[in-house]
Parts: sequence; structure tokens; C-alpha cells
Amino acid sequence: MSDITTPEGTNSQLGQCLKAARQVRGLTLKQVAERTGMALSTLSKVENGLMSLTYDKLLQLTSGLQMEIAELFNPAAGRPGRDRPVTARRSISRAGQGQVITTKFYTYSYQCTDLIGKRMVPIMAEVRARSLEEFGPLLRHAGEEYFLVTSGRVAVHTEFYALEILSAGDGIYLDSTMGHAYLNAGDEPARGVCLCTSEAPDLYDQLRQIATRDAASLNEGG
Repeated sequence: MSDITTPEGTNSQLGQCLKAARQVRGLTLKQVAERTGMALSTLSKVENGLMSLTYDKLLQLTSGLQMEIAELFNPAAGRPGRDRPVTARRSISRAGQGQVITTKFYTYSYQCTDLIGKRMVPIMAEVRARSLEEFGPLLRHAGEEYFLVTSGRVAVHTEFYALEILSAGDGIYLDSTMGHAYLNAGDEPARGVCLCTSEAPDLYDQLRQIATRDAASLNEGG
């Protein structure tokens, strides 16, 4: 057996830490099971202090949740406002580097893609659409974001506010779950840097799915 069943209460700390880490990420046990490939019944027993895990299973669990293994043994590590282990993560993006996805309305260049599980996704973007009729439905996704215009003029449409025109050096911070769209409001190319952030560990995947869907629509439309 790869899991170890032990008397109730023996592994209460591991169970409490797993529950805390799961709740910080806004996940259900079922979602943890889907992300880690572990049985739902096993995870339930761990959270309730009825089962321990071997090292290989701990690695499977932490890898699936994109977390440090220390978080499973430190009750304070996964809680907001508490000291957390230093991960010393670092990534440098050089000029011209990045994962580029071109859609009908934007060219996205995702930065620092070598880091997984980021809570912030930095994107360099070129804005091409010039009207909402051309753009279509407003975008929505988890978290919040900041968009800084680096060149040209950008029209920012949001679900609950009046249109705003931003020039180079101007920026906007907004709730990303609110419908929004960035459009080119000038004659020159419009570019900017967008920083998207969320507690959701799959934010990068969400943003790429939106961009990939738009890119597929561009290809289908010729």
C-alpha cells in the first residue's frame, strides 16, 4: 500500500494543514482529487486525521496543488497574514522573449512562463480592435488586474463605468470579474503591460484558455 492508515487523531496536524491549504486556494476536496489524481476517499481520510501519506503521495499532492511541501507541515504557512516559507522563486524576462499568442483583437506575450502556480500573470499586449461591435462580448475572468499603456491610446470599456481613454503612461486597476475590454483609440499601434492577479492557482490557465479560444476563432474566420 502507498498510503498508511493510522488511528484517528494521529495525523490531525497533516489533516488540518491540508484543509487550510485547500481553503486558501478556494478548492473543494473533489477539485483537489481532480488536480492531484488522488482518490477523494483518501483525501477525506487525511483531512479527518484517519490516514497518513507516504513521501511519494505527499509529492503527488503538493505537485498537483503547486505548493511547497512545507505548507503541509506548518499550519500557519497557508494562511493569509501569517509568515510563509521563503520560496526564493525568480524569473527574468528578456526583451523579445515570452510565449506569444496572437488573436483577432490582441497579441499577448506572456512573461516568466517558466514559473508555475503564479498568483500574478504579467502580459505584454498589443491592442488592435477599435469598436465593441468588432470586439464582441466583454472579457471576464478571476482576480484583479492593472493595465499600463506604454504607447498609443487605449479605450477601456467596463461593465459598470463610463468609457475611459488612456494615453501612454496612464494605467487602470480593475476587478477582472467585471466585464471589460481594451480597444485601440488612436491611429498608431496601442500597446501596454497587463498584470493579472488572483488567489486562484489556475489563473494562468484561465487566461490562456481565453486567448487560445480567440486565436482559434481568428483561424476559423480566416
